[in-house]
Amino acid sequence: MRSDEKRPGGAGRGPHEARFAREQRQFAAHLRNPLVNEPPADIEDRRMAIYRDLIYNNIESFIASGFPVLRSIYTDDAWHTMVREFVHRHASRSPYFLQISEEFLQYLQEEHVAQESDPPFLLELAHYEWVELALDVNPAEPLPGLELEGDVLAQVPVVSPVAWSLSYRFPVHMIGPTFQPSEPPDNPTFLLVYRNREDEVGFMEINAVTARLLQLAQAGNQTGRALLEDLAVEMNHGDTGAVVNFGQSLLQQLLQAGVIAGLEPRR
Repeated sequence: MRSDEKRPGGAGRGPHEARFAREQRQFAAHLRNPLVNEPPADIEDRRMAIYRDLIYNNIESFIASGFPVLRSIYTDDAWHTMVREFVHRHASRSPYFLQISEEFLQYLQEEHVAQESDPPFLLELAHYEWVELALDVNPAEPLPGLELEGDVLAQVPVVSPVAWSLSYRFPVHMIGPTFQPSEPPDNPTFLLVYRNREDEVGFMEINAVTARLLQLAQAGNQTGRALLEDLAVEMNHGDTGAVVNFGQSLLQQLLQAGVIAGLEPRR
């Protein structure tokens, strides 16, 4: 290789390119944590302040709008400290603003150091609030060719790909500034979050039996009657007919809500 040829990997970079790269890193580090990292020396602070405020305020505003309940139960100081730590420490995998909420949730789950200001339900509440945006922008669509009316017992109920059955230790759907439990109740909370046929996100509190019914339905290719009969066996219920009769009404309700995307013949 000739002495004037550039080496692979940028080893042949000139002094101006190397300096520019250093300044870029210093510039970015300062924006991520201005209290720790000095700005580039040749940029006046008035101009740096514009970038500092623009970067932080945009990220903070998006997170606050994505987690409104979480924001409401933190003091200003505690909230901004947590968001600044996120900006400083978390290496986001996506450049898209719509995925900032997911990145923030991931930060809370994997990197956040617990503080006295953190409620015991922090991770569960954050996940619950994230789900609404995640379902709203989820590109999944119901399978074509499903019937929206019919016999829910004789046909196969197909659960919508944008219907998520969730369980939490805390009643996250009830938490707010005036209700912040310090201990989880004895029984878990089961919630169904779904996007209906009008592309609106809805929430429904369910019980463990309904959650299990949806889990069985997601396994696929069982008629509504077969699903309910299997459920009766699992529950060790003495009256299978009663379970089927009650379950028929429940399946019909879920079909109307869009949780069940539609019906198809058994294959």
